[in-house]
Amino acid sequence: MTKEIYMRAAWYSKNGAASEVLVVGELPTPTPGRGEVRVRLATSGVNPSDVKKRGRPLDTERIVPHSDGAGVIDIVGDGVSPSRIGERVWIWNGQHRRPMGTAAEYIVLPEAQVIRLPASTDFAAAACLGIPALTAFQAVHLLGDISGKTVLVIGASSAVGHYATQIAVLGGANVIGTVGSPEKAMHAQAAGAFATINYKQEPVTKRVKELNLGRGVDAIIDMDFSTTAKLIGESVVAPHATVVSYGSNNANDMEVPFRTLLSSSISLHFFLVYDLSPTDRRIALDGVTELLAGGRLSHSIGARFTLNDIAAAHEAVEGGKIIGNIILDLH
Repeated sequence: MTKEIYMRAAWYSKNGAASEVLVVGELPTPTPGRGEVRVRLATSGVNPSDVKKRGRPLDTERIVPHSDGAGVIDIVGDGVSPSRIGERVWIWNGQHRRPMGTAAEYIVLPEAQVIRLPASTDFAAAACLGIPALTAFQAVHLLGDISGKTVLVIGASSAVGHYATQIAVLGGANVIGTVGSPEKAMHAQAAGAFATINYKQEPVTKRVKELNLGRGVDAIIDMDFSTTAKLIGESVVAPHATVVSYGSNNANDMEVPFRTLLSSSISLHFFLVYDLSPTDRRIALDGVTELLAGGRLSHSIGARFTLNDIAAAHEAVEGGKIIGNIILDLH
């Protein structure tokens, strides 16, 4: 009989506060099946959506959290080229619709979800790609041609906003970012925003028009549609503008300014990065890989924790005070 091999991992088996439900211990090390690879993980990204999932009903015995991560392929299953063994990689949708995420020493996934990492990108940065960078790329992609246009990035200092600002600027846009503090304003400007608006202290629509020669913006990349809908009603966008939204702090149904949307021919796009079409997924993966290979993206690591301190990492995300991505170092 073959002796079972174990790995260190973190998991939760019930809903609750991070310090009360997250457990660190040992679980059986997974083995890849046909079409799968196993990754020895170096880092795991901790995103707001990972933290929010801890409050959702469980449909399995336990959840090993986190969808993002990076490491090295150490074993491949049948049907996968052995040449992939030893490849440095990053991961997308690691814990989407499955119980085993990246808060562990190893993960097994279909090989298509494991992307070669350029040599110039380290594992810390690579743990920021699956959700933040792909979300940002898709948001900018949905705007179409933005060369010479003004784009308002809501939450420009957030993990997604930091990448969205950079990618929009690379696309030729002029970016205005909303932020919540002077420190976050500096972070957004370092990413390429030509101006920022402290939404806690300044009227956003008024400041947008002051910064944009009396006009509304040509596009919005939005992380909180519950508040952005109100801005649209205040004509923060110009006629024929495009609004792309990937989230909202108020997830329930809400009113939208239909008359403004209709009369100004405003386009709305909503998407979840977990559920991109195959075509959009391929475009985003290729696009991010090209930007990485060219050294054109700046990464921001706000805090690093060990696996033993995963509860503190979740609490840091919930606190919202750390600027930059939060990751776990697994080895």
